[in-house]
Amino acid sequence: MYCSAACRQKAYRQRQAPDATGVPELIAELSRRVQSLQPHPPAPFYAEVSELAAGVGRLRRIARVARDAADTVTAEPVTESTEAEFAAAVEPHRRELQVHCYRMVGSYDDAEDLVQETLLRAWRARDDFAGRSTFRGWLYRIATNVSLDFLRRNARRPLRYEPVPGVDSGESEPPNSYPWLQPFPDEPAAAAESRETLELVFLTALQHLPPQQRAVLMYRDVLDFSAAATADQLDLTVAAVNSALQRARPALREHLPARRADWRTPAVSAAEREVLDRYMRVAATGDVDAMADLLAADAVLTMPPNPFWFVGRDAIIRFVRPTFDPASPTYFGEWRHVPTRANGQPAAGGYVRRPGTTVFRPQNLDVLRIVDGRIAEITTFEPHLFPVFGLPRMLRDE
Repeated sequence: MYCSAACRQKAYRQRQAPDATGVPELIAELSRRVQSLQPHPPAPFYAEVSELAAGVGRLRRIARVARDAADTVTAEPVTESTEAEFAAAVEPHRRELQVHCYRMVGSYDDAEDLVQETLLRAWRARDDFAGRSTFRGWLYRIATNVSLDFLRRNARRPLRYEPVPGVDSGESEPPNSYPWLQPFPDEPAAAAESRETLELVFLTALQHLPPQQRAVLMYRDVLDFSAAATADQLDLTVAAVNSALQRARPALREHLPARRADWRTPAVSAAEREVLDRYMRVAATGDVDAMADLLAADAVLTMPPNPFWFVGRDAIIRFVRPTFDPASPTYFGEWRHVPTRANGQPAAGGYVRRPGTTVFRPQNLDVLRIVDGRIAEITTFEPHLFPVFGLPRMLRDE
């Protein structure tokens, strides 16, 4: 139990802080682990290799930052170790900066690019860091400015979906469309800390706020910065920060579901995992009637960036039924799913074995919002982010 989201996130950062922050120490630690590996028994061997993979991934991220820093023209010469030391210093903050940029722009791919731009700007301005704030706060300031610059260049306004000719999307009003929206993968240790500010229902509500209000809300209500610290980060007065926050909070609530005026929620529950398991089973068997039992009456299905949308259980079932029927001319094939987590929500990577083929290939990533034991919303994304979620490139029957 934590007193606030900021305390929970601080505890997570402390748990994630590496024992050895220097590159030579990390290399030495990886070398020690490699030399101590024993292939038997299998379970401890697997655990050791998994820990080793995490360390190699961290070293790879450090090397990437150092490489990009070395490619940057600087006014004064630097040593090779300077680049590596800088990369090692910023790497522990990389994921939280990526999450911050993702909240600001709503796209995983764009957040990746913005974090890289943040680190390059920090490298170029490293001599300007005067210690008036923490190193983390300095990086957040740069990341926020990079994100605001991006949003100024790329005006993104949520719009309503339009009717699609020949498609029965249901009788209800079309939902809001966010063509740029992408899912964000969970890290198991980070899931409880991040869910409350990464859920798609919260993230899409954020997209309705003007960029500056969005940034103020992030600093004050998510990162738990004081009004004075937020003003310093954004080059605003304290009065301007308070005014922006007073406008942002009710605007955010307006775009959250009625029963979700309080968006802070616990981690994925056992009941939600059971719904996800049933969802995957009925897709594998093609039991459309059982799928209908899983859906709320007012369930919503959207497919960003595609224009298709369906509101209501009946509309969704009318859409999917022929694709599961081998006798239908629109039969799609056999489905298999692999469970995962995205945005603190249960999710599944969908694979299809098309008629006449022998393997299941990636088709989509379904992120589920579950309310009272039923699926209230399915957001279906394209499969290009499967590697980021650790999902395989294909499946076979076995």
